[in-house]
Amino acid sequence: MLSIGAFAQIGQVTHRMLRHWDTSGLLVPAHVDVFSGYRSYDPAQLERLHRIVALRSLGFGLEDISAMLDSGVDSGRIAALLRLRRAEVAEEARIAAARLIDVERRLHLIEKEKHMAQIEIIEKPLPALRLAARQAMVAEQPEVPGVVGPLFDSVAALLAPSGAPSGVPVAQYDMGEDGMRITAGFASPDPVPDGVEAVELPSVPMAICGVHLGSMDGIADSWQAVHTEIIARGLTPSGPCREVYLRSWSEDQADWVTELQQPVGKA
Repeated sequence: MLSIGAFAQIGQVTHRMLRHWDTSGLLVPAHVDVFSGYRSYDPAQLERLHRIVALRSLGFGLEDISAMLDSGVDSGRIAALLRLRRAEVAEEARIAAARLIDVERRLHLIEKEKHMAQIEIIEKPLPALRLAARQAMVAEQPEVPGVVGPLFDSVAALLAPSGAPSGVPVAQYDMGEDGMRITAGFASPDPVPDGVEAVELPSVPMAICGVHLGSMDGIADSWQAVHTEIIARGLTPSGPCREVYLRSWSEDQADWVTELQQPVGKA
């Protein structure tokens, strides 16, 4: 018999892991002293230990390992589990490679231009969102500031005549052949009053997002940074962009916080 210390040393695992596997029934000691509780292992159990370690290194969970070792799972089932794990590892490798490219690009920017990016930009999915909103068309980009503000004001007046609406303000900008359609409103799960549309913004699997701080006068530069990042990551815009006005009540806009969201796909 081997003590738990000797067994752990030979198998290159920790005492804690052996105790955990004992508790889960994955690797039960050959003998446990009824008085001291000391665990002892038969040398033949090293084969099972090595199999557990090998399968753990492939990323399998204890439940799958137990099934493979104890339930007589056939080679077809094991092959299916390995294919699934292969797909998971491939996706992990893809994510890691993308992160490495991002790190290298940021490092190159800092070393070459001696500065950090103006805004921090991340990739994330966007949830579906229901807006109480109104819409308008503009022919050209310079018309947007004079239209989006009054749209919000008109919706707010209908939603909450005595005060500000409770939902977060959101604007969506959809560029088409005839101009840009602006949808401006407030996130709301409630029925909307007359004069206001219920607009469903679908969920988005992937978007490049950045946070613009301060006045809307400088938001074009922040959007430029977002689109530069999209190109650098080998992506392309895949739908209408959104602006989520997380703080937008002061008149001078100095403390405004706006998240810029651009749905993207592979180029």
